[in-house]
Amino acid sequence: MHLSREELLKIDKQFIDTLPGKSAKELCLLFLDDLKELHERMGQNSENSSMPPSSNFPWARFDADAQADEEEPDEEQVEATHIELDDSDEESAEHDEDADKSDQQDSPKNIDDRPKGNKPGKQPGATGHGRTQKLPVHDTIIHKAGTCSACNLELDETCDFTARTGHYVVDIEVGDATGPGIEVINTKHIYGDTTCGGCGHVNRLMPHRLEKNEDWGVEISQWHMVGPKLTALIVCLSKRMRLSRRRIREFLQDWLRLDLGIGTINQCIHEAGRAASPLSDEFLEEVRESLILFVDETSWKEWAEKRWLWVFTSLKVTFYIIGLRSQKVLDYVLGQTFKGVLMSDGYKAYRKFLNRLRCWAHLLRKTKGLKQSLSDDPRTFGTEAHAVLTELMDVIYKAREGPPTDLLPIYREFLAEFKACCMRYRDSDHKKTRELAREFLNDWDTIFHVLSNPTWPLTNNEAEQALRHWVIARKLSHGTRNGQGSHVFAILASVIDTCRKRNACPWKYLAEVITARRQGLDVPPLPLAA
Repeated sequence: MHLSREELLKIDKQFIDTLPGKSAKELCLLFLDDLKELHERMGQNSENSSMPPSSNFPWARFDADAQADEEEPDEEQVEATHIELDDSDEESAEHDEDADKSDQQDSPKNIDDRPKGNKPGKQPGATGHGRTQKLPVHDTIIHKAGTCSACNLELDETCDFTARTGHYVVDIEVGDATGPGIEVINTKHIYGDTTCGGCGHVNRLMPHRLEKNEDWGVEISQWHMVGPKLTALIVCLSKRMRLSRRRIREFLQDWLRLDLGIGTINQCIHEAGRAASPLSDEFLEEVRESLILFVDETSWKEWAEKRWLWVFTSLKVTFYIIGLRSQKVLDYVLGQTFKGVLMSDGYKAYRKFLNRLRCWAHLLRKTKGLKQSLSDDPRTFGTEAHAVLTELMDVIYKAREGPPTDLLPIYREFLAEFKACCMRYRDSDHKKTRELAREFLNDWDTIFHVLSNPTWPLTNNEAEQALRHWVIARKLSHGTRNGQGSHVFAILASVIDTCRKRNACPWKYLAEVITARRQGLDVPPLPLAA
């Protein structure tokens, strides 16, 4: 825009009347340029610009397939920025009135008003808010030591057992094709002392517990009221169904007649994330071995900080990570061992990878936007660039029907003419025209690399479609609150989408992971691809 808001406030009819003819004409030209730019902005949508589909009006419909959310800025608009990885944090619970009230109750003013000298926790004589729901016990499991820690003798049923402690675990049993449905079960677990019949040593067995540490503010423990399958159901409601903690609680109350606190539900989600966190190494290994890898990123909110949700997806694996937008994220995920073909958008950090493909859908949207411009130069360049891309796309689709063919030598002169056109418009006065012409020139080999092997993909839709579900989740939850929540979100999303790619049930696998980790065992490997 040539004229700022402050300058427009100073321009009125009286000011224009005082201008000589030449100055008035120059001012009219500035007005004309600004008016055209405003009309072009008003006509932008997800079909002809980098605007995400979510910005469209609900009643707007377009013929072409919707693209994924939030294409990156053009290379020349991207500022170099220092990025660091975010691997730990607590996920955002919903922002509602009750949460605001709880925040107000814990304000420093109210804390200062509390009586001094009281111990933390429930005070003597207070009513308290303990669990009141009583469920019938379906089974009782007694946990005994298997061998004597003193003489290594195997302990059998004849050895004396003294119960010391116990707890209840509420879980669900999921039916199958012959008997569908869900049944809530309540199991009583008892732990205690087993006396060795050989040496008389008393062996005490207690629930396994993986304590909190500086990276994780949630522990993994067998001493948990919610069983692995019910925990997996809670993760399903949170991540796949995109329900808030309060809506999950409402669902469990209405349909399963279970009363779980919001804190318990949040703890289950974070425990599942910590249980699955060792899978990150397996995800990274499979991503680096991919033959064709689709990568994309979209903005993410981590409390008041702006982050980016990255996706790396191939035929058999999908991996998410939340961090800043930087070369460091790519170096961390792909390392030095990735030798496959990388499909990406125009973000300049991807230029490090020579064997790369560019998404043509992004370029087509930009050329379509220029075709609709009110000015001659952008309309001319947009029309020519759009014609070149559409013609080459038809050629590539036809080539896929026959034997593999290298199309680059055939269209060398055709591309040379288009490159000369881009050179003419690289210094255009029109900003969008100038940026698109330079984008073609900067990524020329990458854009038309697909002509050497027409079987390669033309668009980055695989990554964009993977992000779409989680973009909706971001809009509902407003992101995460800190590093732990971001890591929980990313690792659970990776498990869910990777299992779906391999035709495996993510909830059954996640329950197995939680069960193993609560017992102190290693994480089961990811399901094999079908």
